[in-house]
Amino acid sequence: MNYYIQADAFFYPYEKKGAGFLEIRDGRFGKWQAQRPESGEIRDYRGYWVSPGLVDTHIHGFAGVDVMDKDIDGILTTMSEGLLRTGVTSFLPTTLTADTGDLRQVAEQIGARYQEAKGAKIQGIYFEGPYFTEEFKGAQNPAYMKDPSLEEFHDWQQAAQGQIKKIALAPERDGVEEFVKTLTQEGVTVALGHSNATFDQARAAVQAGASVWVHAYNGMRGLTHRELGMVGAMYQLPHTFAELICDGHHVHPGACQILLDQKGLDQVALITDCMRAGGMPDGDYQLGDFPVLVNEGTARLKDSGSLAGSILQLKDGVKNVVEWGLGNPEEALRMATLNPALSVGLEDDCGQIRPGAAADFLIWTPQLDLQATYLNGQLRFQATSEGKVE
Repeated sequence: MNYYIQADAFFYPYEKKGAGFLEIRDGRFGKWQAQRPESGEIRDYRGYWVSPGLVDTHIHGFAGVDVMDKDIDGILTTMSEGLLRTGVTSFLPTTLTADTGDLRQVAEQIGARYQEAKGAKIQGIYFEGPYFTEEFKGAQNPAYMKDPSLEEFHDWQQAAQGQIKKIALAPERDGVEEFVKTLTQEGVTVALGHSNATFDQARAAVQAGASVWVHAYNGMRGLTHRELGMVGAMYQLPHTFAELICDGHHVHPGACQILLDQKGLDQVALITDCMRAGGMPDGDYQLGDFPVLVNEGTARLKDSGSLAGSILQLKDGVKNVVEWGLGNPEEALRMATLNPALSVGLEDDCGQIRPGAAADFLIWTPQLDLQATYLNGQLRFQATSEGKVE
């Protein structure tokens, strides 16, 4: 099906085009033009804005589904379809620190069937752990934490049919530099987090090829005047991306601003770190081996009260960036589309409007309320006045 989208603004990678018409041809983006086409169907979104679909590179679950359930059908249907109403059209299902066999089973299931996702596209797998350290374990189970093993990772990657695109570890673990160098050469993005590393340890991992900081500020050694720690390394080391959870609970807006001042907007990628309670009512849930209470916008471990992922929807993170004065709509959208795609080398697959790319895009009000989600040029979600899916 071929048609044109008419709207007031179109958010391209590094520019905002004004009112005009965007061609959608055979499920892919065509050219933008200011003049009305001489022929062809026009879908009228005057008064609205168009952006690429959002890209969530760190998400554990949604709509009652958790990646560690080993329920591949839940990921392919309930989770991926549910994400369309949050504006996410591409994501990396994210694991937790767990038993080696469980991780292999998750990798095998997703690797075999990721292309069957009914909604948001699975662009690879993110292993958050298990090569962490206990001091900043967060909601990860320290019983499974250990030093990195190339043999173990390659077994997981073989099971995943090459679909593990990103893995996180703590820089102070033994054998990190060889592990990071090898994986980076194999095209896997290495992230750093859940760590008590010093600045020098973090720098050594970055010099070996690590390039992402796991949920900035959370689960990492802070900065002091005598030891810069993980936060100082995140600020100081160039050509690295910081994941950022903009839910108002994980990071104070002022700390978000400092991060943006230090790294620059183009090196910050919005994520959700969402767990299974995303899009669900408050109540009791499970994250990995731990019971969690969801209440008043947060998910917290029942035993300690520590944050246990989030229930943030990425579209709301975008809106928060603007409402907190951290960036304008163009910048906020780039932080949730192109930046996360770039952070894991997926910019050719998602995160931008460009001719020939899959037509995964969103319709927004100027107040950044999501109105519609298109996938491969097909309307898949539309908000009604009651906020329901038509």
